[in-house]
Amino acid sequence: MRLRFASYNIHKGVGLDRRRDPERIIAVLRELDADIVALQEADRRLGDRASVLERAMLDDTPWKPVEIAKRPRSLGWHGNALLVRRKYPIADAEPLDLPTLEPRGAACADILVGKVRIRVIGTHLDLSGLRRRDQIRSILRHCERCAPRCPTVLMGDFNQWGTRSGAMREFREHWHVLDTGQSFPSRRPIARLDRIVHSPEWGCIEQKVHHSATATVASDHLPVFAELELPNY
Repeated sequence: MRLRFASYNIHKGVGLDRRRDPERIIAVLRELDADIVALQEADRRLGDRASVLERAMLDDTPWKPVEIAKRPRSLGWHGNALLVRRKYPIADAEPLDLPTLEPRGAACADILVGKVRIRVIGTHLDLSGLRRRDQIRSILRHCERCAPRCPTVLMGDFNQWGTRSGAMREFREHWHVLDTGQSFPSRRPIARLDRIVHSPEWGCIEQKVHHSATATVASDHLPVFAELELPNY
């Protein structure tokens, strides 16, 4: 089994030209052509937290949103949303609150790929290193509590520069942190803020930052993706 996973901070649809253009975000998603996508900053921060990507826009795409939103016009939870290729059933889904002073959360889903159940979590971690550590610990405790155990992928904007320092050391046991590359800022990326982390059942075929003319201006982050396979499934 082989799947493409992607993580993309869409900056509420506002590009480097300061225009909010959700169609441009959809164009980048089509370029990525991932099976499962974790979005950050997918909802507006104020008011009814309406989604930047209206659900009607997704009707003409290969993806369906994972239903975790607690507000009618939101796509996700605290800006975190998951999109899944339509042919894959969603077995379970829930929003997860993370410990912090500023509202933060994660989008969690169990997805059926054939007869195999996989777990995906998308998140946007705090700017504070201490709180990032607590948030990662909270996500890992959630994974330990979940039943049944299954191959898992964590994705998102981790706000962490080093791949093996700081809060990333929480993944030392039983997790693989991919080095997908520099994704921020999009015009001249120097920081590895966007991450993909997977449980040991997965093997990585490819890991990369997605560069294109559209992606460079669509958001202040470039999307990252990884091609993963389950050799024993």
